Amino acid sequence: MGVRLGNLVFSSGISGKDPADGSLPPDAARQAELMFQHVRTLLEEAGAGLDDVARMTVYIKDDAYRDDLNREWLKAFPDESDRPARHTLVWDLRGGMLLQCELVAVVGS
Repeated sequence: MGVRLGNLVFSSGISGKDPADGSLPPDAARQAELMFQHVRTLLEEAGAGLDDVARMTVYIKDDAYRDDLNREWLKAFPDESDRPARHTLVWDLRGGMLLQCELVAVVGS
């Protein structure tokens, strides 16, 4: 799901798959929740945390899912003066995927 090079962490695409069976839930709210759960797991495995995220790019299947994304974003990054940069794109995600993200984190930042 990602790689740590020195103090930098780069992710590949992180989706909202259910870790129990690898399926994608049919609703964007659950996919967003699971996506951020996977983000936390990746960061923990790399010795980092949400505070270390510098930039996140998020792909959403439809702009209608932006509220679901924002709800989880605000849970992960509640301090509006200390959030990572974010770029959100409407993208033709396939296979039932409604959201996906990539991130760069700086460990110890």
